[in-house]
Amino acid sequence: MKQRIILDTNCLLVCVPKQSSFRWIYDKILTGDVELAVSTEILLEYEAQLAKFYSAEYAEMILKVLINLPNIIKINPISFNWLLIEQDPDDDKFVDVYVASNADIIITNDRHYHALKKIKFPSIHFCKLSDYEPYK
Repeated sequence: MKQRIILDTNCLLVCVPKQSSFRWIYDKILTGDVELAVSTEILLEYEAQLAKFYSAEYAEMILKVLINLPNIIKINPISFNWLLIEQDPDDDKFVDVYVASNADIIITNDRHYHALKKIKFPSIHFCKLSDYEPYK
């Protein structure tokens, strides 16, 4: 069974460059070894940040690849607005997709996710990019 992940934008930005030590995660998405759950809102953030850090052309290329992969799970989490990250509500979109898609883990380097450790329901699993290990 493939692991279903949520990839925070801060992690996507470091996973896509070919010279990155974390490129293997993006490669696992490309080869279909893991599933990536996204929403329109997440894709728009990916695009904006990729354009900001790299270029608009690069962002467009990455988004075209992602939206056409069969292992990209597109979610509309309209009924999942948990509002669990009070310090940075912009991060809630990742939590909502996590719950709506029944994902296995959120991969993030954002410290605001630590607030989720205090929440019993829904149970949200997350880890830092450097700690991520897909199922063997």
